[in-house]
Amino acid sequence: MSFLRWALVLVPLIVLIGSLVGALSGSGETAWYAALEKPSFQPPGYLFGIVWPILYALMAFALVGVIQARGSRWRGLAVGLFIAQLVVNLLWSPIFFGMHQVSFALLWIVVMLGLATATTIVFGRVRRISAWLMVPYLAWICFATLLNYEVDRLNPDAETLVVGAMSTQI
Repeated sequence: MSFLRWALVLVPLIVLIGSLVGALSGSGETAWYAALEKPSFQPPGYLFGIVWPILYALMAFALVGVIQARGSRWRGLAVGLFIAQLVVNLLWSPIFFGMHQVSFALLWIVVMLGLATATTIVFGRVRRISAWLMVPYLAWICFATLLNYEVDRLNPDAETLVVGAMSTQI
């Protein structure tokens, strides 16, 4: 029953926080983002709105499994790493979309990938199922890192790109 209580709190909380940060940071089809050159393998924008809530839910269930492993000596480290990688994850959108710092966001996402990998490894020492629940997130971060790299490569001036106001001639 304790698993259910933790899940009823953490799953919606993590999904809500992730969604709010994304929305507040201006992630999505802003004029600045639309003006950027994208790689050919860029998925449609709506897909991100579907994938991220699922990933956040899987991450939250993984965390609940670790929290429930009261006898594990790795539990504290696992929870600490999870929190660290989640904070880094939540800051990526404001860095990329809010501040338009594409190059710095690339470095940031590499840190995120490292922390998420460490989290997954330590989760595996606590509960194997928790580690497996993190695998889709790791795969998506790898893909997102490649996307970030390509956007950075294709748009060396992304940080200084200013999208002009539309004008109407009458």
